Amino acid sequence: MPLRFTLRQLEYFVTVGEVGSIAQASAKVSVSSPSISAAISQLEGEFGLQLFVRKHAHGLSLTQGGRQFLVQAKRVLAAAEELNGLASDISGHVQGPLNVGCLSSFAQLVLPQLRHRFEVKFPQVCIKQSELDQAAIFERLRNAEIDVALTYDLETPPDITFVPMLKLPVYAMLSESHPLAAHAQLSPEDLAECPMILLDLPYSADYFLSFFHAAGLKPNVTERTRDMAVMRSLVANGYGYALANIRTLSDRSPDGNKLKFIPLTEALRPLQLGVAYSKALHMTRTVQAFLEHCFEVISSEDVPGLHVMASYESPKTER
Repeated sequence: MPLRFTLRQLEYFVTVGEVGSIAQASAKVSVSSPSISAAISQLEGEFGLQLFVRKHAHGLSLTQGGRQFLVQAKRVLAAAEELNGLASDISGHVQGPLNVGCLSSFAQLVLPQLRHRFEVKFPQVCIKQSELDQAAIFERLRNAEIDVALTYDLETPPDITFVPMLKLPVYAMLSESHPLAAHAQLSPEDLAECPMILLDLPYSADYFLSFFHAAGLKPNVTERTRDMAVMRSLVANGYGYALANIRTLSDRSPDGNKLKFIPLTEALRPLQLGVAYSKALHMTRTVQAFLEHCFEVISSEDVPGLHVMASYESPKTER
């Protein structure tokens, strides 16, 4: 029986199923809403199955059959990507789609330029990027929704391989007028009573708070945000200090105010920036080329958007 549906239709269906809205799916895949609606209608007609319940006020909800169909559609798309990878391995060419995740706290600094350099080097590769928190990175790697991710060595589970590429020490980020701004180095004891703005992301928040807990201290958290840019502006406007491992090339907040970055004591564990991938991943030539590209860029003194301190030897990836 000939197939009368396309992988593109399955991709649109999966996107709508994940976001629950044709309009949001349209923005995500850069395709018109009528085209996505038509693709879903064609799938429903082809299989004689209602995939969504349409609610005017609340978008679309998957039917019970639609939920089962979504699981299988993801498997079909993953298998199609494996075929692309197999073609790359057989031909020896670096080509095809590559899904890359990146930790949201530094995605805007590192990923666009890293991606651009790779696509210039390998024009037959099309990268799709996702900005995620650490928990979402692990989940999407396991589900084969992304191939690799740029992230930190924060609570890496045993089924995920992490290749370290760069050490990032801990800084206290302060406004110029902060009482501690003139110090050359700071400790958790120095900061504990000062108002703290916490980057409240999964795993990251626990990492920063652990410095105080290890010293038997309780930090004075007065603000929380999941957005690095918001955190920088709050600090620059005197609402408190923040801890961060990312020091950008610019020492100004998004609203133009000056920031001070003071290193914390050397005994505090730095984070390692690197690449993570699932141990179940078939290491295609394209994925391997991207890992090599990441090491070449991230281990240099020209990491996009960042001040760098120290790097690692060339990684040996597991297969």
